[in-house]
Amino acid sequence: MEEFADLLEALVYTRSRNEKLRLIAEYLRETHDPDRGWALGALTDGLDFKAVKSSTVRNLMQDRVDPVLWKLSRDFVGDTAETTSLLWPEPLGDVAPAPTVSEAVAALSAMTRNTAPTELPKMLDRLDPSGRYALIKLATGGMRIGVSSRLAKVAFAQAFEVSVDDVEEYWHALEPPFEELFAWAADGADPPDTENIPLFRPFMLAHPLEETRVDLSDYAAEWKWDGIRVQLVHVAGETRVYSRSGDDISATFPEMVSALDRPAVLDGELLVRGDMQGGEEGGAASFNALQQRLGRKTVSKKMLSESPAFVRLYDVLSWDGEDRRGLEWEKRRGVLEDLVPKLLDSHFDLSQLVEARDFDHLAEIREGTRDAAIEGLMLKKRDSLYIPGRKTGLWYKWKRDPLLIDAVLMYAQRGSGKRSSFYSDYTFGCWDGDPDEGAELLPVGKAYSGFTDAELKKLDRLVRQTTLNRFGPVREVERTLVFEVAFDSVHTSKRHKSGLAMRFPRIHRIRWDKPVHEADRIESLKALIKD
Repeated sequence: MEEFADLLEALVYTRSRNEKLRLIAEYLRETHDPDRGWALGALTDGLDFKAVKSSTVRNLMQDRVDPVLWKLSRDFVGDTAETTSLLWPEPLGDVAPAPTVSEAVAALSAMTRNTAPTELPKMLDRLDPSGRYALIKLATGGMRIGVSSRLAKVAFAQAFEVSVDDVEEYWHALEPPFEELFAWAADGADPPDTENIPLFRPFMLAHPLEETRVDLSDYAAEWKWDGIRVQLVHVAGETRVYSRSGDDISATFPEMVSALDRPAVLDGELLVRGDMQGGEEGGAASFNALQQRLGRKTVSKKMLSESPAFVRLYDVLSWDGEDRRGLEWEKRRGVLEDLVPKLLDSHFDLSQLVEARDFDHLAEIREGTRDAAIEGLMLKKRDSLYIPGRKTGLWYKWKRDPLLIDAVLMYAQRGSGKRSSFYSDYTFGCWDGDPDEGAELLPVGKAYSGFTDAELKKLDRLVRQTTLNRFGPVREVERTLVFEVAFDSVHTSKRHKSGLAMRFPRIHRIRWDKPVHEADRIESLKALIKD
């Protein structure tokens, strides 16, 4: 555990991506199985100990530290694991040596909610502050140390000089401690056998178009639909539905599992049925409708009936047992057009191409489309192979310009991690009528991005100087500041007093110059609803 603790501490204090890669690769090379496999699982959020959560740790601290001291310390530090590791009282008498990562995993796995309050302290007593921090992070998940799952996989590939694409290919068929993966990469064993497993394949991704212009003789254009990117895999009589991150979401969308019964790996956008902007029955509803189904472990018959899912297909990776990723996009598109009629039209359709005379004409089409289910355009190089990851010059995403409103800052809350000392989460509102006639502000959204570090410091100072009330961690502030807020769409919502919910709100500009009575009204937002 000491080596794992040293790794986490080094990663926390390292901003350089290359240095993080070096640190992880060095740890994986020098650490023995299965410790390194469990550590890799922790870094990629692949471990889940149901008996130990952050609340378990907080409850332990309530019995060991003065509650006021704990609250003040946790509020100042901004992280439960770090605060606990520093405040945990030193044990009386001799204790056993520090556990290895494998021993810690075994002990955490054996804990229940009843035994965790007794067994977890025994383990914490065996560790120094760095070890306690590492154990709590291991137990509760959500490392928040600046290491993504992708970065950890790249570090693994660099550690053993193997292809990261191959690592991605095998990854989702295996579980921590990844003994087969290490045997292949580190010891030269045969690759893991994944032939008869409905395995997730890494998606091909796109770069933002930004200022680039492309020649439409080299690129094809199609709509970028506002659902969730999914992959449907049918192998050996079994079908699974995977999200973009490789999570198995089959249980959430069971109708899609039963809809694919031929050997295939298909790439598309999962949507739910609804009336499209022009009144077309059975088209794609807005993301707000899909959101009602996301994250559910069980789906009622009523929900399946009222919000049936379907997949709008983008690409084909495999069909009838033949891998098609080595074909150029135009040839894969031909395969896709041939196979779609063989699928259930109630559950599958084809993402249509967008025809334009030239790039400027395409820009006009993009600008003139405000369908609630469309995010923008995709531009795909006609001769591009299906290559995992984000390769320059092959695929581009060209999102439509965001919608903008002026809203008034109403509430603020401190952030987490590096922002734990700053009020960086902002709730803003619009006027429910004419402010000169006594209209009130109603909250319409919350944002915590879109400003610089210098602006954050200035906003934090304003919040502290203009606080009117405190509601737990939330501060109500004087209505003095206007944000120009960018967002993708707005929908009706019963969860908010305003009756509205914004999609992807972010602060586009801070309007230090604008009087609050000139901010937008609720009716302006309602006019943008496309549900």
